[in-house]
Amino acid sequence: MTPQNGSTGTLGRFLGVVMGLVVLAGCGGSTTSSSNSSSPTPVNNTLALEVNLGPANNSVDMAFASVTICVPSSSNCQTIPNIQVDTGSEGLRLLSSVVTLSLPTITDNSNNVLQECVGFADGSYVWGPVAIADIQLAGEKAASVPIQVISASPSFAAPSACASGGGPDDNTVPALGANGILGVGVFREDCGAACTPASSGVPALYYLCPNSVCQVSTVPLASQLQNPVWLFAQDNNGVLISLPSVPAGGEASASGSLTFGIGTQSNNALGNAQTYTTDASGDFQTTYNGIAYSQSYIDSGSNGLYFLDAATLGIPDCPDYPGIFYCPASTVNYTVTNTGLNATTGQVSFSIANADALFSNPNFAAFSNLGGDNPGSFDFGLPFFFGRSVFIGIEGQTGPNSAVGPYWAY
Repeated sequence: MTPQNGSTGTLGRFLGVVMGLVVLAGCGGSTTSSSNSSSPTPVNNTLALEVNLGPANNSVDMAFASVTICVPSSSNCQTIPNIQVDTGSEGLRLLSSVVTLSLPTITDNSNNVLQECVGFADGSYVWGPVAIADIQLAGEKAASVPIQVISASPSFAAPSACASGGGPDDNTVPALGANGILGVGVFREDCGAACTPASSGVPALYYLCPNSVCQVSTVPLASQLQNPVWLFAQDNNGVLISLPSVPAGGEASASGSLTFGIGTQSNNALGNAQTYTTDASGDFQTTYNGIAYSQSYIDSGSNGLYFLDAATLGIPDCPDYPGIFYCPASTVNYTVTNTGLNATTGQVSFSIANADALFSNPNFAAFSNLGGDNPGSFDFGLPFFFGRSVFIGIEGQTGPNSAVGPYWAY
């Protein structure tokens, strides 16, 4: 087993600003706000989640589900297992090696295919074209959705800005630790207004490559990767992730569920969960030792509790994972206070164990007390989800008690 090095989520947190170069014709998903009402005839709104070692037998604290994609408006479909469920990003990304369908791509007026590059917190990245597919999740369907196909043999080399994190291209199952990523975070699109033609500067995220020269491109909202949930006909205001508690020493696997909608059916009621609204980046505030950290978020795509740094906490990093995982001599307990923009506050208690000790059992994949460095910020990764029901409210969509996303609730 090779532990994943750092966060694999937070795809929307990219660096660098450049001018947009090309305007695409809109296609793919709709930008029309969808209804938030329950259907008179409820559909199956639940997918099984499994935390295990993954398809390459090398993953820890990654939650997987199966996703069905189809050629748009057809019955030509494929179900792909072992897709990581990530609340730190938006959109479906699939390795080209696992896609057997021939999907249409998004192009400009000169037939140049739209490409996308997304960097991860550990410096690695994914690169590949934007295609269109129908997405089926349990009984829910989103039609003609832009998705990314991560290229094993790309038509164009990844631009230098794409690989600026210094890490490798995660274009294989062993490198990614999954067959793809399903981003069901708090936003509708993976870039939003920052990448549109109306923006004065756009991140190095989307590209067009005329004459094999890749240049950063502006992209209308409808052509960006979409969080498929908000495009459902119902159960479209967010998701609920439920995972059981795991022992302090971890366990081989854990089974839970990904439920679509919040307060739309009997199985996704908000109940006593507190709602924490976020800023425009999806962040809330975490206070530790009297210091407030405003860049805090909940990210099932991160395989640990990544917060602050070894010097601030007074605990050591692992010698074999410096700056990545913590290795205290004995388990350390922490209590912090989270505060939403709506002034909701609540305490969160968690523990950090010695990562090397946890990894000593090569058959274990689920750990509730795995953590590491994230200077100046709190990333509540997958360990936060164990023993909790966590709701993710999507921007612009109305949930129970008139709460409008983006918000987290637990």
